[in-house]
Amino acid sequence: MDIAIFFLLLLLIKTPLLSSSSEKFDVLRGSSLSVENPSDKLVSLNGDFSAGFFPVGENAFCFAIWLTRSSAPTVVWMANRDDPVDGTGSQLSLSKDGKLRLTNSVGTTVWVTRTAASTPLESSKLQLQLQNTGNLVLNHSDQSGVIWQSFDSPTDTLLPQQTLTRISTLVSKSSKVDYSSGYYKLFFDNDNVLRLLYQGPVVSSLYWPDPLLSDPGLAGRSMYNSSRAAVLNESGYIWSSDHLEILATDFGVKTHRRLTLDRDGNLRLYSLEATNEGWDWVVTWQAVSDPCTIHGICGPNSVCSYDHASGRRCSCLQGFKIKDPTDWSFGCEADFNLPCNQSHEELSSFVQLSHADFFGNDIKFQPNVTLQHCENECLTTCGCKGFQFRFSADVYRGYLCYPKYELLNGRQTPNFEGDFYLKVPKAGFVYNRTLDAAESRLNCTPELSRQVRGTYENKTVKLLLWFATAVGGLEVTCIFLVLFFLFMSSKNSDQVAEGYLLMSRFKRFKFSELKKATRGFVEVIGRGGVGVVYKGILPDKRVAAIKRLDEANQGEAEFLAEVNIIGRLNHMNLIDIWGYCAEGKHRLLVYEFMEHGTLAEKLASNELDWKKRFDIAVGTAKGLAYLHEECLEWVLHCDVKPHNILLDSNYQPKVADFGLSKLLNRSEHDHSSFSKMRGTRGYMAPEWVYNLPITSKVDVYSYGIVVLEMVTGKSPTGTQHSSGGGGAKEHTRLDTLVREKIMHADGEASRESWNIEEIVDPGEDKDKMELLLKVALQCVAEDKDDRPAMTQVVEMLRCKEVN
Repeated sequence: MDIAIFFLLLLLIKTPLLSSSSEKFDVLRGSSLSVENPSDKLVSLNGDFSAGFFPVGENAFCFAIWLTRSSAPTVVWMANRDDPVDGTGSQLSLSKDGKLRLTNSVGTTVWVTRTAASTPLESSKLQLQLQNTGNLVLNHSDQSGVIWQSFDSPTDTLLPQQTLTRISTLVSKSSKVDYSSGYYKLFFDNDNVLRLLYQGPVVSSLYWPDPLLSDPGLAGRSMYNSSRAAVLNESGYIWSSDHLEILATDFGVKTHRRLTLDRDGNLRLYSLEATNEGWDWVVTWQAVSDPCTIHGICGPNSVCSYDHASGRRCSCLQGFKIKDPTDWSFGCEADFNLPCNQSHEELSSFVQLSHADFFGNDIKFQPNVTLQHCENECLTTCGCKGFQFRFSADVYRGYLCYPKYELLNGRQTPNFEGDFYLKVPKAGFVYNRTLDAAESRLNCTPELSRQVRGTYENKTVKLLLWFATAVGGLEVTCIFLVLFFLFMSSKNSDQVAEGYLLMSRFKRFKFSELKKATRGFVEVIGRGGVGVVYKGILPDKRVAAIKRLDEANQGEAEFLAEVNIIGRLNHMNLIDIWGYCAEGKHRLLVYEFMEHGTLAEKLASNELDWKKRFDIAVGTAKGLAYLHEECLEWVLHCDVKPHNILLDSNYQPKVADFGLSKLLNRSEHDHSSFSKMRGTRGYMAPEWVYNLPITSKVDVYSYGIVVLEMVTGKSPTGTQHSSGGGGAKEHTRLDTLVREKIMHADGEASRESWNIEEIVDPGEDKDKMELLLKVALQCVAEDKDDRPAMTQVVEMLRCKEVN
């Protein structure tokens, strides 16, 4: 009797599944799902997932996959998140050509898979199924292979068994009710490291792992791998090819899980747990513990503060008001105006914000300066909105100044030992110590407890379930069991693609903006191996040098190299980059404009006196020394020549054009391998020719040749002559020619034997020129071990400066 009652209950439970005639387990060729029938949808065999038209607004629908087990449907994938269809006449169909096609009410294709059947016979065997994993799969009816699957193109969520690859990304949704693409992205960068990116309307910046860590290895990541893959399993374990490994706080529990990039930019792992009100999602891991370190979280011109008790708070800066009270990502706008065409010193002042930091968007970086100097720098710079001032006890052992052109990623915390000074008008500005604040509406778990739980088994219930399954299998469940095992296979496609690394602190320009700034790219100020440089005026009235790569496909590597490397560097003798453009096939870089052009131009016009030449040699040596030994990452320039040394209004040199640079780890400082020869003929070290190990000494050699060219006025790329045996003329290298002129007949050299007038351009300070010759000849020694390091070169030249 009890068995009969139990079997009757089992049949009653399964009856709704059988009676829902609009719910389908597959879509065959020529069939479709309609938006007008809410129950016209695909369901997985276990009933946990559904696929159909999901409402995203008034008369707006997206074809989506959602989990039905939770208290409220949880969307895990969308086909047309940025282009919804209306609620009449729209449908998803499996067309006769083997493509899955989403059309709107007028028949326009909104979304389509890039698949096609090779023959009509093959097309007739296609079917669309929703698997128990939540993967929507287009395959053959005989399960012979996967043609297309939703797991290959995620939206903002990864499900267990779903792999994030080198071309797939997670993109957050815009808001709680807006499912369109937001500003945050999870992706693998060119170093094969999994990163979180804020890609806002003005700038883009990386914020996880911590961008203050110069090496991803400090965050437990590895760049030394050739694959890009990340996956979540059913037990709550996340593994990535860059050595990222995460365990959920409930690791081991068998439950539904999802890894979601939330609208606030935080990557979170959720587990479905039973509550008194049903099944709800609980956070079991999150990437960022302090939400204020997420870039763009409070928008521009605002400050974020956070504590575990009250959560996150966004506040407008003094003199600013919130743009949209319902969405802090729009930030705040100024109630005042600071015109650039009037005296800043008389009209502007500063408001101090203690322990406040605005990451990135620096106009420049100045070490070891006073507060007054930093104030004057911001007051006299058009577009400066304030400056960061803090003490550093590490490298510079002094106060650091960071003037800002954008106030983004504002954060106020007692742990930050520095202050920010906001630029405001003197007249009509009322200072209020209480900032406009708003409570965070983010429901997150600030502290996650660690708990590992096992599963509980009741032997009596287990026995009854086995018996019921056996009886039910004879009557009803046999078909379901067979289908369940048939539809469990899944296969992920192997994909290959490249992506772009978007650096922090740079402004992302539109191509139309730069075209307007250059008046249609008319004023050419330089040409390089991969592009042309134009003069332009930016919207904020700054004069810029805009480098446009000739061909997008060929110039992409050089573009990424320059942005990636220059973004890590900051020195007064290195060129500053202000922004970039990566729009379609267009690749452009925006640099500070150098009033006096290149060193090559000035040497050709003979405008430089001895003092300027000596100062240029010292400044260039300082810049290269910074690249080789002082910056967070060691860099080989590989193409040091006068054309890549720019001169500002005071004839101070700035090393430029890092398109051929090589970024080294500290362990690789003594040796590096290159796939091809780099540099310019006449300036290249012998190591390139003889295929010897490439070190920083190749830059030392090139620097020596540049100094010889400045001293002698002769180009190493031209034809030099010396007297050979019998009075014949023979071609000679520039360094060899100089050595011949300062040698005795017996092959020995001395200071008294140097006929400096025969070697150098006419000038006044012979002592400085003799020192430059001596240093240059040491730099161009044939054996790299005989060449000094650039720091030694700087010290030798500094001694002369002091004297």
